[in-house]
Amino acid sequence: MSSSSSSSSSWLTSFSCSSPVKQATGDTFISTLPQWLTFIFLSPCPQRALLSAVNVLLLLILFIFAITKLFKRFTSNGNSQTELNKPLITNTRSFPTTTTIQFKLTLTATIVLAVLYTVSFILAFTSSTEAPWKQVDGIFWLIQAKTHAALAVSIIHERRFKALKHPVSLRVYWVAFFILISLFSASGVIRFVNEDVGFIFKLDDVVSFISLPLSLFLLFVAVQGSTGVVVPAEETEPVVDEGADVYGDAPSKTEVTGYASASVLSKAFWMWLNPLLIKGYKSPLKIDEVPVISREHRAGRMIALFESNWPKSKDKGKHPVVITLIKCFWKQLAFTALLAIVKLSVVYVGPVLIQSFVDYTAGKRTSVYEGYYLVLILLVAKFIEVMCTHHFNFQAQKLGMLLRSTLTPALYKKGLLLSFSSRQDHGVGTIVNYMAVDTQQLSDMILQLHSIWMMPIQVFIGLVLLYNCLGPSVVTALLGLSAVLAFAVVTTRRHNTFQFNMMKNRDSRMKAVNEMLNYMRVIKFQAWEEHFNGRILGFRSSEYQWLSNLMYSICGNMVLMWSAPLLISTITFGTAILLGVPLDAGSVFTATSIFRIIQEPIRTFPQSMISLTQATISLGRLDRFMLSTELSNDSVEREEGCGGQTAVEVIDGTFCWDDENLQEDLKNINLEIKKGELTAVVGTVGSGKSSLLASILGEMRNVSGKVRVCGSVAYVAQTSWIQNGTIETNILFGLPMERHKYNKVIKVCCLEKDLELMEYGDQTEIGERGINLSGGQKQRIQLARAVYQDCDIYLLDDVFSAVDAHTGSEIFKECVRGALKDKTIILVTHQVDFLHNVDLILVMRDGMIVQSGKYDDLLGSGLDFQALVTAHETSLELVEQGAATPGGNLNKPTKSPEAPSVYNSESNSPDQPESDEKSSKLVKEEERETGKVSLNIYKLYLTEAFGWWGITGLVFLSLLWQATLMASDYWLAYETSEERAQMFNPFQFISVYAIITLVSVIVVVVRSYSFTFMGLKTAQLFFKQILNCILHAPMSFFDTTPSGRILSRASADQTNVDIVLPMFINLVTAMYITVLGILIITCQNSWPTVFLLIPLVWLNIWYRGYFLASSRELTRLDSITKAPVINHFSESIAGVMTIRAFRKQKQFCEENLNRVNANLRMDFHNYSSNEWLGLRLELLGSLVFCISTMFMIILPSNIIKPENVGLSLSYGLGLNAVLFWAVYFSCILENKMVSVERIKQFTKIPSEPTWNIKDRLPPPYWPDQGNVDIKGLEVRYRPNTPLILKGITLSITGGEKIGVVGRTGSGKSTLIQVLFRLVEPSGGKVIIDGIDISVLGLHDLRSRFGIIPQEPVLFEGTVRSNIDPTGQYTDDEMWKSLERCQLKEVVAAKPEKLDSLVVDNGENWSVGQRQLLCLGRVMLKRSRLLFMDEATASVDSQTDGIIQKIIREDFAACTIISIAHRIPTVMDCDRVLVIDAGLVKEFDKPSNLLQRPSLFGALVQEYADRSTGL
Repeated sequence: MSSSSSSSSSWLTSFSCSSPVKQATGDTFISTLPQWLTFIFLSPCPQRALLSAVNVLLLLILFIFAITKLFKRFTSNGNSQTELNKPLITNTRSFPTTTTIQFKLTLTATIVLAVLYTVSFILAFTSSTEAPWKQVDGIFWLIQAKTHAALAVSIIHERRFKALKHPVSLRVYWVAFFILISLFSASGVIRFVNEDVGFIFKLDDVVSFISLPLSLFLLFVAVQGSTGVVVPAEETEPVVDEGADVYGDAPSKTEVTGYASASVLSKAFWMWLNPLLIKGYKSPLKIDEVPVISREHRAGRMIALFESNWPKSKDKGKHPVVITLIKCFWKQLAFTALLAIVKLSVVYVGPVLIQSFVDYTAGKRTSVYEGYYLVLILLVAKFIEVMCTHHFNFQAQKLGMLLRSTLTPALYKKGLLLSFSSRQDHGVGTIVNYMAVDTQQLSDMILQLHSIWMMPIQVFIGLVLLYNCLGPSVVTALLGLSAVLAFAVVTTRRHNTFQFNMMKNRDSRMKAVNEMLNYMRVIKFQAWEEHFNGRILGFRSSEYQWLSNLMYSICGNMVLMWSAPLLISTITFGTAILLGVPLDAGSVFTATSIFRIIQEPIRTFPQSMISLTQATISLGRLDRFMLSTELSNDSVEREEGCGGQTAVEVIDGTFCWDDENLQEDLKNINLEIKKGELTAVVGTVGSGKSSLLASILGEMRNVSGKVRVCGSVAYVAQTSWIQNGTIETNILFGLPMERHKYNKVIKVCCLEKDLELMEYGDQTEIGERGINLSGGQKQRIQLARAVYQDCDIYLLDDVFSAVDAHTGSEIFKECVRGALKDKTIILVTHQVDFLHNVDLILVMRDGMIVQSGKYDDLLGSGLDFQALVTAHETSLELVEQGAATPGGNLNKPTKSPEAPSVYNSESNSPDQPESDEKSSKLVKEEERETGKVSLNIYKLYLTEAFGWWGITGLVFLSLLWQATLMASDYWLAYETSEERAQMFNPFQFISVYAIITLVSVIVVVVRSYSFTFMGLKTAQLFFKQILNCILHAPMSFFDTTPSGRILSRASADQTNVDIVLPMFINLVTAMYITVLGILIITCQNSWPTVFLLIPLVWLNIWYRGYFLASSRELTRLDSITKAPVINHFSESIAGVMTIRAFRKQKQFCEENLNRVNANLRMDFHNYSSNEWLGLRLELLGSLVFCISTMFMIILPSNIIKPENVGLSLSYGLGLNAVLFWAVYFSCILENKMVSVERIKQFTKIPSEPTWNIKDRLPPPYWPDQGNVDIKGLEVRYRPNTPLILKGITLSITGGEKIGVVGRTGSGKSTLIQVLFRLVEPSGGKVIIDGIDISVLGLHDLRSRFGIIPQEPVLFEGTVRSNIDPTGQYTDDEMWKSLERCQLKEVVAAKPEKLDSLVVDNGENWSVGQRQLLCLGRVMLKRSRLLFMDEATASVDSQTDGIIQKIIREDFAACTIISIAHRIPTVMDCDRVLVIDAGLVKEFDKPSNLLQRPSLFGALVQEYADRSTGL
């Protein structure tokens, strides 16, 4: 040992450039490698050669660069003068510039170095060294001086030409310079410890020590890259601000993050985050207090980058997403890889030093100062390791965030381009999942990515070091590690299967939950909650099966990883004893600490593999989505402002909805519509009317033929699509407000009256999917939106179906024939009475136009149109008779001009309570708890499954496990001590060690599986609770809660409770108990450390609290800003036809960018705050560890034994990391606990009344008569809102047919909701067949009534599951019911018959067919009390007549209460109820009402006059 040390010290002072390493016969290259490396990097001559080579290379690059630049200037013809003024480094800018402190410091550092090396050059020549060395040394210093002088000039040049970034060559040089100066300094430290060195080396060392801090500063400058030159804003704006609004930039009132303008030092230690953390510590952070992210990270920039790198159509390949992402982000990936390598190179310094420390305490020292420089090396290594670790984490997370901010807008844009069949293939729920789940998994994978390739390198280095201390017995360690790795890889593949199946089942569950939320009103009307509960729990139980498999598999993995170090060290020490390798404290504890270091990459390796495989699955899903068929833009030729008379032309058109099997849905379509014409499209249900509009919009696949559209197009869909926002924003739809035009639009769409009745007028907020508006109001808002857009061509799909007769004719006159009179209109309608007044009628059957022409021409010419008109006229005769009765003309004066005055009489009625400002918002801001996650939430989670006993048992098992680990190390220390060396018994040593290992493994298995079992049980309990509460929630809850808010709890929060919480509770417990073990061992051997414990613990607690105050709020704000992204996404996919028709894709994409940016800023500051905390805690831990090591060196060797130094160091090396992970995991746990808090919030929703009340069951056949008595009924939707029904009293006899009419929004639908108790009355009572309905259970009540709701709703599944979801009826009964509702032929024609597919929302059936299926449901139920809410609004007169006939025959004995907009449907009712503004205005036989002036008479007259008077 001493000879080798003396030889090494001689190299340090040798002038020779030839290697002194002598290779003996037995030596291998590996054994002499360390000596070679020491010579190359630490000996004076090679060091000078390396540094000079780097300097010369830089000078050469600068020289070539300058020459080429000058050459270009002088050879450019005629431009030499202007060219000469161009810079060498960057483009010129014409404004005066300023420089930051960074620029000045960089220039100063470079000048100081140049001066320093000039002085060294002079001193080297005046020294008394031998001649050849004097020249070599002098030239070396001269090159140094020249290089730095050249650099100073180049930096001044940067200022002159306003370069914002340093050239790459300069930055690379500074990195190399720092590394080489560090080597010079290291040689200096070693020489300083050795005794005698000459003057020349003293000079060398002084210069190196002065250069080191300067080179460190230049390294920071190199990493950051910024020159510190500041260019005035007006210059940079064109460069930075290109299309600011395109990038979804943030509003100016919020400041930009400190990161954007932070200095190198500030970025290095995350000091730029302090202002935000101080703010968060003082009071809970609010959304607008979190700064926006810097411009280069915003979603707009990212999507532009992504699109520019997206492969061209020719070479997309199978995996375009990953290829594009790599092209976009390879630089960031490379930088994180560099940080990982640097961290890897310092992580083994600690274990390597253990032997030196043990030798030092045992008295084997080469120098008095050896102990101090060992501690210094340890401190520096720890510092570099900590800095690299946290910058690696930060950069990786930032990259993950950038991936998300790239993919979310890309997926959104793609969603707006999908063809109809692609949209059906994926489904809205799954598309939302791509955005919410898959992008998150890619983002999470970045952190794990590098572990995959680093693991083999780390293990290899570990094995080389193990070979040094344990010799050939390292082979068994290698075999052990290989076995562990093989196990890890096999289980990872199993994880993959489990994960994939779990995600598939989660998708199905989410789809079912989404559907349930969308159609909650129908589910409640039909009392189907239990069926949906069963359906969702069915999906959940298969998801839970896979989840359990996954969690137990992960658990097995963790058990092996935790047991691996002990198991492998047992077999390795056993082998060493067999092979006779001497074991001492140094080698044993070096080995155990290396095992611990190797354990980390091997433990994270499977997790990284899981993450990688999940990401691969996600990438596959995203590839499939991004390569889905898009709508082709060329299926329709669009021209703006073209000449000629034709507005819409289709020649030989054949169209289909499906991209794959090209089944022709429209065939042989030929039509030509002139500009300014009003064209009506009529036909029976399912004849292809809506499809015809879709083909003109370009929404269908054009199989053959040509479509030409001349001018801009507006579209009003049959199923209304309304955005969550105010009525005003829905009508403006992105256009600026023009008050005069806006008021006119509201007038012609008959919205004035509705807005007057709404407390906040057009500022009333509409719930999701227009949930708080009546069907007619939604339809008219849609129409107003189209009219306000002022387009050339209007496609109106059955806009009159949802509005009453009076409003319908008003709209036809004022809007269709008034405001839009010069526009081209194509109107799909079932209202035959409007057809006299149109320019062209197209009659459709089976996807073909069978007739076209004017009303009178068609009447005589063919069957289809004749049938429609005859059906209509039959119904009209009833009206005519009524209108012709004596006194029938008395109602003339109350015709349309005056009619509104009657309506207005109640608008300012005194019983509308003045409510406070708070109630204007229907959708409440999402509630968020602030401050700490209360201990009660932890208690709820931890004791949900097994109470306090469960927790106590788990804590005991954890303590027992840590005790076994410590026992094994104490045994090692005891056996390797010098006193035991004489009595060492190999067999006893290894057998005791093996027994301890076995106990430890058993304990860790029991402990881990118990944690997992508890976590899974808790997750399942939580899921059942939240589902149960949501199903029991009253309808008002769904009106005021966006579905995204509920969905985010069912998806993201439930995933946290399923997977994340069980894992983290397990980890946090393990970490804190490990910290306890480390502190016990360290303090026992280095007792002065005890005094550091109190400040250490206090600082940790303080830092944790300080950090959590902001981190917790950022996590909550993150959840809150995520929901609007998801809401907007699903809303846009649902309304994609409308968005595309109006060409609003750009505006919607911008809104998406804004929402994504709002969410990203929470993420970015969250990641930053994590690393802010980590850096401080780890530096603290490292400092404490190094001080305790210092105490071990200072304490006399009779107090502290070498083996105990080894034991303490092997434990203490992990202190900084374990301490940080303990605190960090506990913070993550607290942040994820927010999910428990959010789920628990929704388990406290006030429930609606009981579903079934045992002792109050109605008689089995109730209602058997169908008598309905309503007494003084008052209803308001929520406290502090006006009354909707204002004291209604009426009596209906069993078997009566009652028609309810009234203006839209007058309270007709509310009446039905009260009878079903969807809304509880605030006064009065309803008695049906002698029973007060308020005393019955809700299901007992609702299941006895039949209802055909306003919107025909079908659920995903089959025809069978739609007409009989609860499975109560036989196939024969179903076929009979289908036959009666005219659908038997359609269903029988499909190959699967009753099992024919019904897709999400029933979109593969026409709206009329959906209405008929809903009728089929009611027929099966055969209730004595039937409610119809505009049930036949979506069908043509002919089908309507048939339905009315069916209802009259099938429900002859039933009481029917029907809300109708078509006067004929009311004319044959026994009595008519006219409701206006919540009051009963008239209730009598139609004939009686027509004999006196009445509101009903006015409506009938209006209807009868429509055909002639319009």
